[in-house]
Amino acid sequence: MTSTNKNILFVIGVSGTGKSTIAKLLAEKLKLPFFDGDDYHSEANIKKMSNKIPLTDEDRYDWLVTLNKLAVNNKETGAVIVCSALKESYRKILENKIEGKVVWISLESSFELLLERLQKRKGHFMPAELLRSQLDTFEPPTKAIKISIEPSPQEIVDQILREYRN
Repeated sequence: MTSTNKNILFVIGVSGTGKSTIAKLLAEKLKLPFFDGDDYHSEANIKKMSNKIPLTDEDRYDWLVTLNKLAVNNKETGAVIVCSALKESYRKILENKIEGKVVWISLESSFELLLERLQKRKGHFMPAELLRSQLDTFEPPTKAIKISIEPSPQEIVDQILREYRN
């Protein structure tokens, strides 16, 4: 892929899947700008999650609209954006005004591996205690590149690129 790619690639999944790591590597390979959805959460949302309180659809709405605006602003150049995008309704908000230019990359795993990763993670506002609520909320996308997080990050990116190019 070259920098002429003009798709918006959303790297999605629950907390602990390695979305940011994979998306950064993918953006570098594709020579596209990278945006981490976590950087766009409101202080209220971060406080809520830090206090082990799951976000509601209402809590997420403004955040999703903000990420959609980011995608719309980058639709001419393309971008890689990290976002949990747990529900189909959230993905509809994210792809508003950019339909046909969106590629969903869903990072998926077992509860046990995710919990192990989250328990090792330091300095992130999302506690391991919210993993179950995220998994319960997650609606796997029907049209997505679905990738297991078990291989190394580089192997995951290579697999994404193979599927993306086909």
